[in-house]
Amino acid sequence: MSRYFMEIAYKGTRYAGFQKQKNVLTVQQVIEDALSVLLKQPVHIMGSSRTDTGVHARKNVVHFDVEDSLPDHLPYQLNAVLPHDIAVHTIYKVREKAHARFSALSRRYEYMIYFRKDPFLKDFGYYFPYPLDMDALQACAKMITAYKDFRSFSKKRTQVKTFICHIQEARWEKQEDRLIFHIRANRFLRGMVRGLVATQLKVGRGKITIDDFRHIIESQDHRLASFAVPPDGLYLCEVQYGEDIFPT
Repeated sequence: MSRYFMEIAYKGTRYAGFQKQKNVLTVQQVIEDALSVLLKQPVHIMGSSRTDTGVHARKNVVHFDVEDSLPDHLPYQLNAVLPHDIAVHTIYKVREKAHARFSALSRRYEYMIYFRKDPFLKDFGYYFPYPLDMDALQACAKMITAYKDFRSFSKKRTQVKTFICHIQEARWEKQEDRLIFHIRANRFLRGMVRGLVATQLKVGRGKITIDDFRHIIESQDHRLASFAVPPDGLYLCEVQYGEDIFPT
């Protein structure tokens, strides 16, 4: 069996997330069905990140195993049969033990907010027509990088062994009538980015203080955090790997 990585992008609006589930439409199911038909064998894919319902990906990475070499035109064939909201960018061979999820060194997400009503941004961002204190938001973002335990920003019923995440970058960026939160880490918890964004927005609006934000992090109590932002503005933008994933 040979292992391949495949870089994909998708608009998550009509999908119940990436991971395959019964009786709902998911990105994983659609891609597996297309691969299995084209390669004439059952194909299972494993994603680097299990994005939630409605979340988008500019770049997610999956791996899959097949018995034979892949045809060069497979990306073209896949894009021809996949729906308009899923795209394959590239496919490349990796080492047998390379793993899309566990070999990843980091993942980068963005959350996009826009302040002026725009019908062309519906489904692609969070319309938020309220003034925000940028200095307070940046102070919160800087604070995030000083912590490792993000239990407070993990939704309940999350089956993980640890809530430790190593944050490599967290910052806000103003772009004309848009505001983007950037965050990179080795791993993320379920609902973590939306929880961080929603709670920081409360600081930015003056609903809670920066000290309150610190207390929420240190409390390790998800009931104190807010998760009240829609999935529309969240994008998985990048997944990084080391050179050791490639065959020698």
